[in-house]
Amino acid sequence: MNAGMKALLIENLKSLKLSTTIRNLQSHLRQARQEKLDYDEFLLNLTETEVQVRQENGCKRRLKEARFPLLKPLEAFNFEAAPDLDARLIKELSNCEYVKKTRNIIFMGKSGTGKTHLATGLGMEACKQGVRTHFTTGCGLANELIEARDEKVLGRVIKRYAGYGLLIIDELGYVPFSKEGAQLIFQILAERHERKPVIITSNMGFGDWTQIFGDPSMTAALLDRITHKAHVINCSWESYRLKETLKKNN
Repeated sequence: MNAGMKALLIENLKSLKLSTTIRNLQSHLRQARQEKLDYDEFLLNLTETEVQVRQENGCKRRLKEARFPLLKPLEAFNFEAAPDLDARLIKELSNCEYVKKTRNIIFMGKSGTGKTHLATGLGMEACKQGVRTHFTTGCGLANELIEARDEKVLGRVIKRYAGYGLLIIDELGYVPFSKEGAQLIFQILAERHERKPVIITSNMGFGDWTQIFGDPSMTAALLDRITHKAHVINCSWESYRLKETLKKNN
């Protein structure tokens, strides 16, 4: 390839915003000459690099936008400390079929059993597979919605929450909601019902959710929606954080 043709090619690649292809063009040209590659092999190698880098950058962007408090991958979860957990189910869920089928996931159990870790790990897998994900706490979501209502931008915020491919609500039940907060969270979950999945972690059994939302009728309507076709995972094992603390103190 002569200098003039190469310059024109680079200009075209810039117009197409193929920055990775530009960076790797020289090495791919050299490889094609050395290995006497056909045109189709050369183009395939060139485009595969561009696609791979875009996928990696997209994943990094989604992980950042998800706002996980800590990046805790599923591989780092201590399955030995959770003997009652169906590890095969978690692996199956990591394939994100539940997102396509709009099936919620609810982790229930005492503090320290790894509910947040599991929810985060599944959320990270969703990000890797192109699903736009958002992580929030129940208390944080309620406060954000009340603030949005006061600032008269509630419709915009509800639309944003309805649009996430996966919404993770952590620590639902650690702090009871005000009447306004409960109604607004109900609205978010109702908007997503059978449209987009939710992962919820809670330290309270369903029978106690009236303590969270206050109104028994609204609680019953909410449970009817979010438990429909949901994967309900009871984290019944002992807190491994507490175990670690007790070991250190002995």
